[in-house]
Amino acid sequence: MTEVSAKEVSDLRKETGAGMMDVKKALIEAGGDRDKAKEILMVKGLAAAKKREGRETQTGTIGHYLHYQTERPVVGCLVELRCETDFVAKGDEFQAAARDLAMHLAAARPRYVRREDVPDDAIEEAKRLFAAQAIEAGKPPEVAEKMVDGKMGGFYKDTVLLEQQFVNPEKFDGTVEAMLEALTARLGEKVTVGSIARVALGEE
Repeated sequence: MTEVSAKEVSDLRKETGAGMMDVKKALIEAGGDRDKAKEILMVKGLAAAKKREGRETQTGTIGHYLHYQTERPVVGCLVELRCETDFVAKGDEFQAAARDLAMHLAAARPRYVRREDVPDDAIEEAKRLFAAQAIEAGKPPEVAEKMVDGKMGGFYKDTVLLEQQFVNPEKFDGTVEAMLEALTARLGEKVTVGSIARVALGEE
């Protein structure tokens, strides 16, 4: 059987957010190959999340964060983090995740939770802007169209919470969506974000 060190387990656990025993088993199964172990953990996490897709998330908590400047709050963020039971909602890991997501909001400034939440007019406005930029740069129409498609991917990463890279890679290295999937796998029940709010002094 492949021997894995405590440091290998600790490093991969920090990177993936998976449980210690799950990480150790994945490393052993992968023969010590870190990348393969990550794939194993991802597949297991996605499978666990898939099983819970149909479940209702009717309880949870509100994660909150205030960013201070010269001893006064200038940015305030709220995240509605949902789960299935009060037992999980009151747990330290769930509460910490809600606060971490609120802090992410302060730094990353997402406007929507998921891609389908983005209004059609906001999408069309972004496409028009990117098309105008491509044409102004002298690109032919067919190239401009491909450039618009590429830039829209960046638009969603800038504005959609689930598609953003989590701002604290030391806690989780991946997208917010992957972070929620890992949390779902660890806690044993579905975890979702309901709504978000960010208020900043002087911003409209």
